[in-house]
Amino acid sequence: MYTMASVLDKELNKYLKQLNEMEKKSVLLMLKSFLKGRNEESKSISIEDYNREIEEAMAEVERGEVSTHEQVVDMSKRW
Repeated sequence: MYTMASVLDKELNKYLKQLNEMEKKSVLLMLKSFLKGRNEESKSISIEDYNREIEEAMAEVERGEVSTHEQVVDMSKRW
């Protein structure tokens, strides 16, 4: 008898086989980000740390330390 997990695994494999190399890389990055996010969800930060990160980010923007959309797209292609 099939379990839901084995049915999902088979369906995922079926679709993965149909992807080209670039699409596979994209899916792999997405899966890695899901897993990274899962690990980070278990780590909470204090409100003080959160506010400090926001202040640091705002200071970077004020100093002009930003990336354009095109630069971010170029960076994502290198992964």
